[in-house]
Amino acid sequence: MIQVDRRIVAAPLAAMFALAADVERWPARLPHYRWVRMLERRADGGVVEMAAWRDIGPLRWPTWWVSEMTVDRQAPAVRYRHVRGITRGMDVLWAFAPVPAGLEVTITHWWDGPRWPLLRGPAANLVIGPLFVHAIAQRTLAGLARAAERGDA
Repeated sequence: MIQVDRRIVAAPLAAMFALAADVERWPARLPHYRWVRMLERRADGGVVEMAAWRDIGPLRWPTWWVSEMTVDRQAPAVRYRHVRGITRGMDVLWAFAPVPAGLEVTITHWWDGPRWPLLRGPAANLVIGPLFVHAIAQRTLAGLARAAERGDA
């Protein structure tokens, strides 16, 4: 599964990058995030536990995962490698590129799917990728973009 979510943000790179890297404050900015906890802190990121809601019609589905997070201030980029949860093995890249209208922010997820024989590909490509990963990434990107555009960084 490869899932790409992209948005043009009318804000400076420094503001959007700071919001993207400040994951511990996401629940205060993003109502679909239940919690974010740094389990291990490092100068360039650490191990982070995240939980979000995925609303599907009247249902509120809880999601949860643990990732190794790397903040690359030179690139700039924020990378994740999911190490626990159903999405274990997923790689995620937040990339930032200046464009005439402001800043293009791209979140890319790569994943082979859960370790379920025969259902691995269909589960990733037909259910988890589009219904959960894409939906949560879009809401996250939109919410942080609004915050950056308001100058909340």
